Amino acid sequence: MMNDETRRKLLEMGMQEILDAIDMQNKDIDCTVLGFDERMQMIVDYAYQEKFNQRVKRLIKQAKFRLDGDINSIYYSERGFRREDLHSIASCGFIKENRSVIIHGPTGSGKTYLGCALGKMACRQKIRTRYIRMPDLLMEYEEQSIIQNGKQKVLKKYSGYELLILDEWLFEDITESSIQFIFELIERRYDNTSTIFCTQYPKKDWHARLGGGVHADSIMDRIVHNAIWLFAGTKNMREWTAKADID
Repeated sequence: MMNDETRRKLLEMGMQEILDAIDMQNKDIDCTVLGFDERMQMIVDYAYQEKFNQRVKRLIKQAKFRLDGDINSIYYSERGFRREDLHSIASCGFIKENRSVIIHGPTGSGKTYLGCALGKMACRQKIRTRYIRMPDLLMEYEEQSIIQNGKQKVLKKYSGYELLILDEWLFEDITESSIQFIFELIERRYDNTSTIFCTQYPKKDWHARLGGGVHADSIMDRIVHNAIWLFAGTKNMREWTAKADID
């Protein structure tokens, strides 16, 4: 039986999971016949899984997802993509390749849910992720721009995430200063990190909505050519979900 001093030392080293595993083994009669190596392996496996689960939960919380998206709860019938396509993206290979994903489709097609579901899969692979609506990002930038070094802090913050999910991309008209900020952010993230863009606008509309100038050229050049495009379909998932709940 472990003495109090040993328990105290384990707690001081942040090994609560080790203690929990030992306590569970002490209550399990079947464990008493196991050798030291087997018991130690079970203890380490339990502690590792608990630490992993805690880290994933922390990453999901820090990501600030708008929806609790789940890749295993996606509805595929009458959508614009196949299960195989989505699960291929959900493997997060695009993040290792520093590629972007563009989820496009009309209002209500489930773009945000898909983006959050993919983001959660990234968190499960211990990838530092952040979700934010484009209007909120631009508002944060404007608020920080009046503070000394505020612009640089916002750029540093959002360029540092391994995966950034920009929802409602190009949803609102963008000012010239905001276009410059978007260019700088995309430039810093280009070929170093990955971004998921959720938008209702097809590629042909992007240039005009980005101001139509050299910044628009540069932003699109860094996004669209090496991106994975996922059409969310025309089915209104909000209406379908509401009807399914009633039925």
